[in-house]
Amino acid sequence: MAQAKNILFIMFDQLRWDYLSCAGHPHLHTPHIDALAADAVRFSRAYVQAPVCGASRMSFYTGRYVHSHGSTWNRVPLQVGEHTMGDHLRDAGMDCWLVGKTHMVADEEGMRRLGVPRDSIIGVRTEQCGFDVWERDDGMRPEGIDGLYDEGGAKKYIEWLRARGYEGDNPWHDFANSSRDEDGNVASGWFLKNARKPAHIAEDDSETPYMTTRAMDFMEQAGEAPWCCHLSYIKPHWPYIAPPPYNDMYGAEQVLPVNRSEAEWEEMHPVFRAYAESPVGRGFARDHVRDEVIPAYMSLIKQCDDQMGRLFAWLKETGRWDDTMIVLTSDHGDYLGDHWLGEKDLFHDCSVRVPLIIRDPSPSADAGRGTECDALVEAIDLAPTFLEVAGGAPRPHILEGRSLMPFLRGETPDNWRQYAISESEYGIIPSVKGFAQGVDDPRQFMVVTERWKFIHAEGFRPMLFDLENDPQELNDLGADPDHADIRATLFGYLNDWARRLSQRTTMSPADVDAERDRSLTKGILLGAWDENDAPETATRSYAPKSAPRGPHDGSA
Repeated sequence: MAQAKNILFIMFDQLRWDYLSCAGHPHLHTPHIDALAADAVRFSRAYVQAPVCGASRMSFYTGRYVHSHGSTWNRVPLQVGEHTMGDHLRDAGMDCWLVGKTHMVADEEGMRRLGVPRDSIIGVRTEQCGFDVWERDDGMRPEGIDGLYDEGGAKKYIEWLRARGYEGDNPWHDFANSSRDEDGNVASGWFLKNARKPAHIAEDDSETPYMTTRAMDFMEQAGEAPWCCHLSYIKPHWPYIAPPPYNDMYGAEQVLPVNRSEAEWEEMHPVFRAYAESPVGRGFARDHVRDEVIPAYMSLIKQCDDQMGRLFAWLKETGRWDDTMIVLTSDHGDYLGDHWLGEKDLFHDCSVRVPLIIRDPSPSADAGRGTECDALVEAIDLAPTFLEVAGGAPRPHILEGRSLMPFLRGETPDNWRQYAISESEYGIIPSVKGFAQGVDDPRQFMVVTERWKFIHAEGFRPMLFDLENDPQELNDLGADPDHADIRATLFGYLNDWARRLSQRTTMSPADVDAERDRSLTKGILLGAWDENDAPETATRSYAPKSAPRGPHDGSA
């Protein structure tokens, strides 16, 4: 094995941390991801900084908390000027390319205000979250009465499908994400009743194999310069429908028992209840929905794992396995009916905790190879990790995460974090509009430690879970008087985090140190009665000397 020169940054969309066999799932076997974990470090307690696609990804890509970068939910633009992973890596001599999804929305008003041309290199990078683009595909081509959710969604994939004989205005929907009914009509994958039906597309032409091929196309032509390739899949994100033969690999008998209780429903926190009573919450509360959807979700994950097998074999055949760091993760999880909820957005582990596997081919990583790390890790830790791999100097005044490289070497870093943070701005979410009347105050914050998980929602009582004695997170201690001290401690952590210095990104600590010393050598002299009140370096220029003549001085 050689030193890692390149980085393959693989992200799945909506993949739960516990839906891999290496994480303990009893029915869903993922041998290729498991084999990667056996040659890597598997971080078992990795948390995203927002449990929703857009905001979570912006934290991955900037190495900064949502509170800092400001992209608080889907389709909230990342402001012009925000440093991204691509900016940091290019400064260190490593290219940074996208193959797949970012869920990025460009700050068009900011680009216009600053006069950044959209067709310039900097304009494209600003629009694409700092990446150079091999292929951008957010995998979303829904269409309603007001038009398309995303005009550019799956654009190249749709063109490719048409070239292969899949006709119509929207083959992404009509073929890749729909089946056919008994009369030959489109049976939309948006309807959960169709989840177990076969998507009407050849497996090789479906989204996951397609994007795997596109990543291989990129790496085939990449040349000798170091690169980071962000291979970002749309699956197993909904619509929950898989192509044959995957669609019927699993059945209701392999669906795990739902993790919820009647007491949980009766005592549910008001914010969580608003989600539980939304259409998606009510849908996943029904057992027959779970029995149809979860097998389809498992099937999509199985297809993802098989594509990992294809990709990893190709990397070995081409020699890239030996000089490429492989990082595999997800942007958030999926409730799948647990806690009376569907989708994501909230802070139970099934939503906010993600798989994270990092394989470093370098000999220096042999000590960590095949281990599980239970340290509290955040998504923002990847950007500083990648910067270290690229040989760049740390940028702690910008990057709020910490490099994971010590863990990969089998070491424990000094003063590792006591807690991890995640955030949610739920006022923008359509399904809870009636509950969250304003758009600025509806915010939530999660603080998780080794044992406790604390959730603060503005204007409501807190939530608290004892992860040691209640790992299923069914017993909310947020109003229990016996745990008031624990809540106060965790709220104190949240206050400490909120008061951190996070916006001074234009001066490094070294720059600040230099600025503090600058006045003594640049002539600023405050409070000195005479030359004895300051160092000679500060007074040298003001020592008595022959005075120059001015226009009002008398004649010599």
